[in-house]
Amino acid sequence: MKFHFAINLERMDDTTDMRAVRDHTIEMVKMADAAGFEIAWAAEHHALEMTIAPNPFQLMTWWADHTTNIRLGCGVANAAYWHPINLAGEAAMVDLLSGGRLELGLGSGAYQREFDRMKPGLPQPESYKYLQEMLPLVQQLWEGDVEHDGEYWQFPKSTSCPKPLQDKVPMWVAARSPITFDYAVENDCNIMCWPLSMPMSEAVKYRGQLDESIAKYGGWNGTFALMRHTCVWDNEEDRTHTLGAIRGALGRFGNLMMKKGDVVNGFPDVVSLEELEGNARVDPEMLEENLMFGTPETVITKIKAYEELGVDAFIYYASMGLDMDGQKRSMQLFINKVMPEFA
Repeated sequence: MKFHFAINLERMDDTTDMRAVRDHTIEMVKMADAAGFEIAWAAEHHALEMTIAPNPFQLMTWWADHTTNIRLGCGVANAAYWHPINLAGEAAMVDLLSGGRLELGLGSGAYQREFDRMKPGLPQPESYKYLQEMLPLVQQLWEGDVEHDGEYWQFPKSTSCPKPLQDKVPMWVAARSPITFDYAVENDCNIMCWPLSMPMSEAVKYRGQLDESIAKYGGWNGTFALMRHTCVWDNEEDRTHTLGAIRGALGRFGNLMMKKGDVVNGFPDVVSLEELEGNARVDPEMLEENLMFGTPETVITKIKAYEELGVDAFIYYASMGLDMDGQKRSMQLFINKVMPEFA
């Protein structure tokens, strides 16, 4: 099992100093680098204080300057928000400045609210079509001149400047639906999945969809990575704080997914926990069971279950509204007590 790390610049209210958020984020990334995590993932989201990531390539360049070995992952850029020439150049510049550590992930977004602002008129379920046109085009632009007349982008002969240092940049697709698994396998892309707060059966479903795609296309040599909110504790106080934090974060997340509240100055209103359902369910016992929460021993057992399922890389997702000291305590326990079991 390989380990990846994902973190956002995150504020749950305006009492938190952005400089403290900045410093905390880079300290966590440096911890991951020193501990031997394979990839640090930066997201793309807009106009939200709980996921401050307007340009993942800026974040990755920042992280590259403070790390030595960890690879820098774009997890993920929303294809519909970008022009292919722009995205290809930004990504290649990260590869150049990081000494060839780029991992490029593309996705199709999550919140219709964000699409309404960044790509008005585009329903989120239709955005995968932009991903499918974007991904091979970026690779072609890295190779040399391309003239393109597609459904969503058209441009005369052009190329990416700069070009990546790597001969072949690892490509990733964020997948949940069969059509996206098919596309990733057919195009030799690695796959990342996020079951949100759903049970293990959701991960089993993803693995089944992947296996069906592999059978359809006659093989696949990629990496199957799975992300979960993660917190390791060794005392009851940290357990209580973690469950309270994730329930508060999901109350805001449910606002975005279900469009049941307002967003004021970038802060989503907290939706009543009784109104949440589906991906944003917040029952404490369910969350403790489904997410990568628990003592080191419990977390080791859970990761081994994913390993048996055929997950190649586990993505430790640190951002959930937990206080910064709590995040660091969890990370240190994971490094000291969990990772050695998989060395």
